Amino acid sequence: MHANNSNDKVIQDDFPTGLTLLRKRQLNKGTAFTEAERDRFGLRGLLPPHVHTQQEQVSRVLENFRKKPSDIERYVQLMALYERNRALFFRVVMDHLEEVMPILYTPTVGQACQEYGHIYREPHGIFISANDQGRMADVLRNWPYAGIRLIVVTDGERILGLGDLGADGMGIPVGKTVLYTACAGIDPMLCLPITLDVGTENETLLNDPLYIGLRQHRLRGQAYDDFIDEFIRTVQNTYANVLIQFEDFAKENAFKLLARYKTLTCAFNDDIQGTGSVGLAGIYTALRKTGGSLKDQRFLFAGAGEAGIGMVNMILYAMEKEGINRQEALNRFWLVDSKGLIVKSRTDLAPHKKPFVRDSELCPDLLSIVKTVKPTCLIGACGQAGAFTQPVLEAMAEFNSNPIIFAFSNPTSKTECTAEHAYMYTKGKAIYASGSPFAPVTLNGQTYLPSQGNNAYIFPGLGLGTILCGAAHITDEMFYVAAKTLANEVSQTNLDQGRIFPPLSRIRQVSISIATEVARIAYQDGISPHPEPDNIAAMIESQIYEPVYQNYV
Repeated sequence: MHANNSNDKVIQDDFPTGLTLLRKRQLNKGTAFTEAERDRFGLRGLLPPHVHTQQEQVSRVLENFRKKPSDIERYVQLMALYERNRALFFRVVMDHLEEVMPILYTPTVGQACQEYGHIYREPHGIFISANDQGRMADVLRNWPYAGIRLIVVTDGERILGLGDLGADGMGIPVGKTVLYTACAGIDPMLCLPITLDVGTENETLLNDPLYIGLRQHRLRGQAYDDFIDEFIRTVQNTYANVLIQFEDFAKENAFKLLARYKTLTCAFNDDIQGTGSVGLAGIYTALRKTGGSLKDQRFLFAGAGEAGIGMVNMILYAMEKEGINRQEALNRFWLVDSKGLIVKSRTDLAPHKKPFVRDSELCPDLLSIVKTVKPTCLIGACGQAGAFTQPVLEAMAEFNSNPIIFAFSNPTSKTECTAEHAYMYTKGKAIYASGSPFAPVTLNGQTYLPSQGNNAYIFPGLGLGTILCGAAHITDEMFYVAAKTLANEVSQTNLDQGRIFPPLSRIRQVSISIATEVARIAYQDGISPHPEPDNIAAMIESQIYEPVYQNYV
């Protein structure tokens, strides 16, 4: 990994010229090529005469971006820039992250995935299909950049809260790798998005002539397991010390793959562990306002899939770190799935839910559960829009001076409650966070700034620290220290404004802080093969990518 430097000289004998150079996304500077560069590389006449600065180019991009009539058109425009001028793309994204992140990721990326086959233009990653078994190494070698250190991979079966989008789910790993660079400064040349196309159960896609994936139903059972095993082995043999992020797999496969591979390779599941870490950080920050301690909370989770179980496990881990025995800690949790409260009398429970059964009556109605349990924290990860109804929110405010309300499902169309409803129905008492961004809310003359509990606060920094220290695998302790570090980055001013996460404008520094602590744990626990440097933060900062134009002449 290396930091870009505007004084680097990259000229080689085979350096491209003319239109070939303008079409090299890693080298292209567009109208910013200097007079000398235009003469040297045969660009005279291929570009308009005026030489622009990168900042002037940024202004042009933003002017057109803001004129677009819809978010999906803004997405298409930004990805077109990503295809032709990588440095300018990341300059725009890094300098205007709060404005463009909702376009490049949630919520707009959900629509982009739904329409991916219709807006597809250029390859942004690698597709490995069920037809590629036995030759995956050849497929990976077709990617033009060597030295990959970080892979984000999906099989497209559970894209956000939208379900099975098959090969069209490529928008997710592409978006995540963009965030690794934008939020943590990882060189984009080191990142590879991969979609595993093993088919789809989405009949709409199978009947769509513009669908880009295999026209077949999904591999299941041993055939699926063998496919994933070959993929992991091939990745390990092709790229040394690579970090693999599992993203948007269906819950059955997500839990199984994490259990199988988290110690066999350097891998994690962002939907489970990343969400868990973000959720824990949000709880720690909220407790600064409520004044309570972690062990005194009563947690009610609406949703017992990857995100819900991930948060429960992370909070349990934190409680045990604080000296609470596991059974006592488990008594602080109630989980609800689509069939109601998870209780012992149910015979339909998946293995990942069974550790959290309660010896209670089955209550299928969320409001009755809230009134019975009286939780201090109501956390949504069920993908059911409006699940936190007015009566539910009013009940939370009846027995909590500041109820903690996290509506983490995304995209926006799936959120359990909006920021406006959370504040309105609790009369401004709620400590609120959501999975998708919401605008500030003014109520009775007071303005609240709702926070987005975005995994981008965790995984970029965790990935940065992991690959720079060369950790052999990722531990729960790393996610725990990431959560603690994130919570510590929230200022009192942020908290007074209603925020429980830092503003996105600070995310680069937050990621460096997380990377530093994650690497420190790896060195201390002996899972890094390298000696610990004298100054971990300085080592990390020296490797940060900056999207500045290089001088070619």
